[in-house]
Amino acid sequence: MSPRKRRNFTPEQKADAVRKVREVGNIAQVARDLDLTETTLRDWVRQADNDDGHGPEGALTTVDREELRRLKRENRTLKMERDFPRKAAAFFAKDGDQSSS
Repeated sequence: MSPRKRRNFTPEQKADAVRKVREVGNIAQVARDLDLTETTLRDWVRQADNDDGHGPEGALTTVDREELRRLKRENRTLKMERDFPRKAAAFFAKDGDQSSS
């Protein structure tokens, strides 16, 4: 059995799938109809519940997840910018020690 090729879905496609699950009430049937895995569809339904405010306490909404992703990326960039001068100084100091020998 060959692995399933990774597919990308738009937010509208995900919302339609979640709507169908809520209408039909059977994740397995909707997953078969849409050629999705049950796990993927279940995750979409769970995230939609979180976005609607019906998820567990402290669950991240899609907006929260995007903000967290953006902040992590910004933090990584700032750390690289902070560390670059220190690494460059160490490199050139080491290079200077070798040339004086």
